[in-house]
Amino acid sequence: MPSITFRHAQATDLPTILKLLADDAIAQSRTGNTEDISPSVRAAFDELHADPNNELIVGEQDGEVVATLQLTYIPGLSRGGMRRALVEAVRVRSDLRGQRIGEALMVDAMERARARGCGLMQLTTDKRRHEAHRFYARLGFVASHEGMKRPL
Repeated sequence: MPSITFRHAQATDLPTILKLLADDAIAQSRTGNTEDISPSVRAAFDELHADPNNELIVGEQDGEVVATLQLTYIPGLSRGGMRRALVEAVRVRSDLRGQRIGEALMVDAMERARARGCGLMQLTTDKRRHEAHRFYARLGFVASHEGMKRPL
């Protein structure tokens, strides 16, 4: 596996993160998915950066950002007050997929979640992302729930 280091994203990483997020047909079909650093995108980054229950993580290889994900820590009353981690927006640069960078990114996220006292990691993935489903299953995730979304 190539040498990857993981760290908290900085504002200077935003252009690369947005490029990673927009790097597939599903993402490009969604309104608002763009590589532009709009005021709302900048405000969202600033809010994530300031919130101790959110981490925007990037993976670097040879000084270049090649992967990202958002990790949110959620306190809850169910399961005896167990804290959980929510993973969102997992991306690896398209030309580097298949090199286990995504696996290393997710292992890092699981370690961060355990260190924060989480007993469960959860995520949603678009039903059209069949390769992602196989990837998450290989990492031990189980499709135990049916997720739903509704625009507001």
